[in-house]
Amino acid sequence: MFFLFSFLLSIIFVLIDLVFFKVFQLENYKMFSYIKKVSRFQFAFGSKTPLKATKRIKRLIFCDFLVKFLCFSLIFALSKIWICILLALIFLLFSDYFVLISFALMMPIERLIKKNYVKKAQRKITAVGCKIIAITGSFGKTSTKNILHQILSEQFRVCVSPKSFNTPMGVCKTVLENLKENDEFLILEFGARKKGDIEELAKMFGVDYAIITPIGACHLETFKNIQTIENTKFELCENAKKFVVFSDGATKLYERFRGEKYLAGECGDCFVRDVSYTKDGSEFEIVVGDKSLSCKSVLLSNLDNIAVAVCMAHLLGEDFENIQRGISRLQPTAHRMELIKGSANVIDDSYNSNFDGFLSALKVLSRFSGKKIVVSPGIVELGNMQYEINFKIAKEVKNYADVFVIMNKTNKTALSRGAEGMEMYFASTRDEQKEILKKILGAGDVVLFENDLPDNFA
Repeated sequence: MFFLFSFLLSIIFVLIDLVFFKVFQLENYKMFSYIKKVSRFQFAFGSKTPLKATKRIKRLIFCDFLVKFLCFSLIFALSKIWICILLALIFLLFSDYFVLISFALMMPIERLIKKNYVKKAQRKITAVGCKIIAITGSFGKTSTKNILHQILSEQFRVCVSPKSFNTPMGVCKTVLENLKENDEFLILEFGARKKGDIEELAKMFGVDYAIITPIGACHLETFKNIQTIENTKFELCENAKKFVVFSDGATKLYERFRGEKYLAGECGDCFVRDVSYTKDGSEFEIVVGDKSLSCKSVLLSNLDNIAVAVCMAHLLGEDFENIQRGISRLQPTAHRMELIKGSANVIDDSYNSNFDGFLSALKVLSRFSGKKIVVSPGIVELGNMQYEINFKIAKEVKNYADVFVIMNKTNKTALSRGAEGMEMYFASTRDEQKEILKKILGAGDVVLFENDLPDNFA
């Protein structure tokens, strides 16, 4: 009978722990980041980003259940009911920290699993013999990756990492599930939260060609300063076997690099000029060396990312006709400057979370007619620069938009002070946001959704 009681109690407490496992997953299983969140009572109760039932999280939850079950069973077997009640209270009060016990117990197993997956991925890459193009930077990585994939696919067989898969396990999953025997190129996105992360990825999988997208204030809570960000991104340059293409937002690294290199952007080896916008997207010219291509695209922005992708495609030997056709077929990356047409237009840029990207989106917004509305919680993970940067971006919102709907409390003070004087609303939930938009949004208006914080930000 006591085994049944132990089982039921353990299930109850594991269900309570799910909210903490969700925070842990959102923090990418980083122990100190998780502790910082729970110590600030930033729990993930919402449903914007549900707990993903990955194999790793299932293993952690099972370990959590096993620890609790063994504890309760042992105490029940000794007939110490009062100790069992005390233990239940301890589990209840400190559930957020007991999650770390499962993490610590599973760490050796997770390391073995990771090592095994990496070896399998390495063997497959060697067997296929494809060339690896790795992309890193503070922002624009995913958009550039997807644009390059669409352009290169006009002439070559290309595999690309899906969504924002940019960790060792994300790369392994891409290789093991998506890479085909006849693929000629594998395009990967390399992400980092601390120094050494890029080097680890580069040495694990090898890099033939590299792309560096713009560098800026991003993840400052872990990087602390721009110099550390630059040094971390430069790790990719140091590990590229052939050449590196730099965005003009990474000119410092371009000047610093001594290997074969190319610059995409104004006054670079490839750049965009004569841009005009229509109801269907944009028209422009791309200059590559002494060649000029007249192009049309449904994309509203990311034209600098197109220049970077075109530069790389040209250097890899793709002919201009295929490049031009690839640009005409480009599709926006979901939630990144994605235009949704209707009686009121929507610009969905909810996956962007940096100052330059926000400002670029505001400039695109300004080209539309009708009332211009911005919905945003601001930018996070900026360390001691968070107030300053959000105050600054709110001033830009005031310059380009008519109405500002501030989401969540995280940056409310900085944003409301920066945008002081314009029409503003505050919403703490999506339901409140919808009600506000119902009241203020009319036919012909346009609303920009900029950034969408996960549930562990209030």
